[in-house]
Parts: sequence; C-alpha cells; structure tokens
Amino acid sequence: MAAPLLALRDVRLADGARWLFDGVDLALDARERACLVGRNGAGKSTLLRILAGRSAPDDGERIVQGGIAVSLVAQEPALDGESLLAFGEAGGAPAHEVEASLEAFGLDPARVPVGLSGGEARRAALARAFAEQPDVLLLDDPTNHLDILAIEHLEALIGRSRAAILIVSHDRAFLERVTRRCFWLEGARVRRLDQGFAAFEPWAEGFIQAEAETARRLDKMLAREQHWLERGVTARRARNEGRRRRLLALRAAKAETLRLSRGELTLSAGTAAQSGKRVAEAKRLSKSFGGRPLIRDFSTRILRGDRVAIVGPNGAGKTTLVKMLLGEMAPDEGSVQLGANLQIVYVDQARRELTEEMTLWSALAPGGGDQVMVQGQPRHVAAYAQDFLFRDDQLRQPVASLSGGERNRLLLARALARPANVLVLDEPTNDLDMDTLDLLEDMLADFDGTLVLVSHDRDFIDRLATSTIALDGRGHAVETPGGWQDFLAQNPGFLAPPDGPARARPARDPRGPAPTARSPAPAAKLSFKDQRRLAELERRIAELPNEIGRLERTLADPGLYARDRGAFERSSSALDRARAELAAAEDAWLELETRREALARG
Repeated sequence: MAAPLLALRDVRLADGARWLFDGVDLALDARERACLVGRNGAGKSTLLRILAGRSAPDDGERIVQGGIAVSLVAQEPALDGESLLAFGEAGGAPAHEVEASLEAFGLDPARVPVGLSGGEARRAALARAFAEQPDVLLLDDPTNHLDILAIEHLEALIGRSRAAILIVSHDRAFLERVTRRCFWLEGARVRRLDQGFAAFEPWAEGFIQAEAETARRLDKMLAREQHWLERGVTARRARNEGRRRRLLALRAAKAETLRLSRGELTLSAGTAAQSGKRVAEAKRLSKSFGGRPLIRDFSTRILRGDRVAIVGPNGAGKTTLVKMLLGEMAPDEGSVQLGANLQIVYVDQARRELTEEMTLWSALAPGGGDQVMVQGQPRHVAAYAQDFLFRDDQLRQPVASLSGGERNRLLLARALARPANVLVLDEPTNDLDMDTLDLLEDMLADFDGTLVLVSHDRDFIDRLATSTIALDGRGHAVETPGGWQDFLAQNPGFLAPPDGPARARPARDPRGPAPTARSPAPAAKLSFKDQRRLAELERRIAELPNEIGRLERTLADPGLYARDRGAFERSSSALDRARAELAAAEDAWLELETRREALARG
C-alpha cells in the first residue's frame, strides 16, 4: 500500500483551556477526493492550515512526502500584486496557465486585485491554485459567494485534477458530486468514512446515537456509584479506595462528555398578523444599468405562503429584482403592486446592518439596556444570544472579531427577533455549518408566511422552493414551479453563456402574464356586475386587515376573559368571521382579476 502524500499523526492543539485537537490522525492519498466536515468552531480551517504547513500544532507531527507541492485556498483569500495575472504568477505557475485559468473563471487577468467582491476574490484564488497544479489542494469553503455556474466549473476542474483534494464546505450538493471519502472533526478528534458525502449523514447519526446511549449508561453507573459512596465510603476507605478512584474517573468522564457535547442552536421565526392573499404582483418589469439590460418584460405574482427562490450568475440582477419586488427600487418600465398588511424582514448578503466596531450586545439591543424584544416579548440579551450559540464572553466583543458564520448567525438573530409575514433572505447560507443550515431549513419550512430566497445553494433551494425565478444576466428571466432540479429539467441551457449551448426559450409563468411582449388583442371586459364585485372586493380587502388588527388587540388583553367573558367570546367570533371573510374575498378577487387579465390579453 502506497504511503500517503500528506498526513497528520497524533496532532494536539490547545485553544485556551480546551483542546481544539486531541490526538488527530488524518492522511491524504494520491488523487484523494475528500471532505472535512464539522460544526462551526470545531477547527476545520485551523486543521487545513496545519496540513498546509502554515500553522504548527502544540504536539504531534505533519508528514509530507519529499517534493510534494501543497496549495491552500483560504476561507478569506488575501490578494495582492499589480494585476490578477501577477497575483496568480506569484504562486509559481506559468503566465499562460494563470491567464487561461483566470479567464475560465470569468476574470480579466489585467484587472487590479483591489475592490473585488467576495465571489471575485474567491474565483481569483481558485484560478491561481488550479494553475499551480499542486500535488495536494486544500479548499476552505470554496463555493462560498460563488454563483451556480462558477460552482459547476469548479466541480469540473476537481473531476479533471490529478491532485489529492481535501474540501471544507457546507454545500451538500457540491460535496455529494465531488467526494469519495469523509473526515469528521468532532469532539477534538477525526473519524474517517471511506465513502462520499452522500453516505455521511446517516453514518454520523449512528455515531451520535451510540454516544447518547453511552452517556445514558454512564449516567446510570454514576448514580449507582454515588449511592454507594454516600452509604459509607469513609468506613471502608482502605479496602475500597480502588472503587472510589473508579467513581472519580466516571465523574471526569461525565464532565468530558458534557464539555464535548454539542451546543444547541435555537431558531424560530415569529409570524406577524397574516398578510393579504397577494403579496406582490409585478407586471412587465424592465431594468437596465449603464445600458446593460438586467431584466426585460418580466411578470410574476407572489401569493401568501409562496417560497420563491431567485437564482442566476453573479451580477445577473437577483438583488435588483428583490428590491423592485419590495418596492425599494423603481423599475425602468412596468409596475409592482404590493399586497395588504405586509411586515417584511430583509436580510441582505452584504451584512450592511453590522459595522465592524459594533458589539454583539449592541447589535442585538441597539436601543441600549439588557433586553431585546423577540417577537413582541422581552428577553435578556445573553439568553437570546445563547440561542444562536454565542458565549457570554463574546457579548462585548466587536463584530470585527466574529467569523463569517458568526456574523451570519448574528444577522439571523436580529432578523428573527422581529415579527414578519414576509422573509427575504439574500444568500443566507454563506459561512453556515451544516447543523445550522438544517435548523434554518426546518425553521423556514415551518414559517407560515412568505419566503423570498436568493441563493446559490442548490440543495437548499430544492428543499424549500415552491417556484424558482432564474435570471441569465442578459435580460432574460423565467419562472418555473419547483426547485433547482425542476428548473434545470424544464429550461435546459437557460443559464449557459452566450457562446454555449442554445438557451431554452422562457417558459410561460403559470401564475401571471407571459413574459414576452406582443401586441394586445382588442380588449374584452368583465361584465358590469363583475366589475362592481371586483371593486367591492378590493374595498373589503383593504378594510378587513384593520378590523382584524383591532380585534386581535382587544383579545390580547390578558384580563378580558375574567372581566367580561361575553365580550371575549363576541370578539373571538368576530375575529374568526373577519379572517374567513378576508380569505374568501381574496380568493374571489384573485379569480375575477385573473379572468379580467385573460380577457384583456384576448
């Protein structure tokens, strides 16, 4: 059996009073395709730096075959040089290889590496690493901030590479496509699975269940030994000192089990009062910047409870579309009509809500004091922060000291404290570990409002989206029922570059007008009776949310039932009737409005 190209043996590293690594063994064979999996803070990035020779452990050894070249693409790449070409050549690759690699990632080799977006910096670092053609390639969260086309290009490069590759990533779809072995960093040690990531989660769950059973047995044994000790260990000290030492060892084992047990992240979104049936209706939107069309003649209707994913290359206009749908940006042409009683919470990928000098405490309680309002109820800042896995000693630290994943958790904590019936999340999965992603997905699945999701995480979209809007960056937009795989099946080639395969024609939006322009047929109209009915419905749809809000405020009085049971029951019945009337009015309005549009289109 051939020796590994790169290995760690019995590596230990302390992080303050705790062991980050306590006897880690890890070996990479030639042409390896492996992932390193673990929760945020487990030490994955640190382990990659030790493998790359950029950090040293406290104990243990790094073993590397002679002449082996190792490249590391860090989680936060640092770029320098007069141009991207110069940056790439600094790694030792020939200029023509660097130039070809940069262009394949959609970058201009002559561009100055200053002011790049996160995605552009990552693509530049990846282009340099692949141009170097190392024997071992270490990739730390390589898909973060990449669009779907860049991720697919990266997958193809990994498939063709002759290097041994170890990847840290939260992107399930990516890992399932490229890995054949898994390393799991958990409890300061590394376990190995000789299968790809698709088999990892059931395998890891088996370990977790086994550890839970071990902890249960340890609890029972500890209770039994404690009972024995309390009944007379002093009288039998000389004869039974060995048994006492065993009890103390059990206690130490229990303490270690508790120390290594995973923290539990708590995510929940409080839903505000119900929005109207129609959340947003966009008609024939067009938007250009600098003469470049981002969106042309696009229409959609978002209804209460929809889960809409927006996908496309970086710079295609996804955030622009979101801002137009929210009424924050005016289209060049077309219109957007927002529904009634909307309470929107928007988390943007730029994290503009956070400043570097802001502390975690002030971010959660910007008005001062030690309380944060969570869905209308006061909670202590420290207790709420613990729900998102922040320690008490982090509360006074500046945002600048937080990792990318911690900053994203902090943004989610701020957003989810506010009641909402529309959640807009722009790249919410960046920097989050898989455990947090699972909890976020569960929370969003249970959220009974409307979700608008901008994401490049294909697995996340497939698990959540009821429809997918795709933008190709050249003005074309199409909406497809379902998630990412549904979009691909129904629109092959839509996101291909201009010189790639023929792009599918935009499909007809199933809930709105066709996105292509044409001369209207002579307009037919609703009957006079239906027109009056439509106007009446619009009036009631505008009035009913106010009535519902007034009744909800009445019933929110905790002493009403005891003080006036009859008033409580009358208000409850009136609230039920008003909600039912609103739902019926919205359904009737939607039917008449759809008929009116169909008649107008001929």
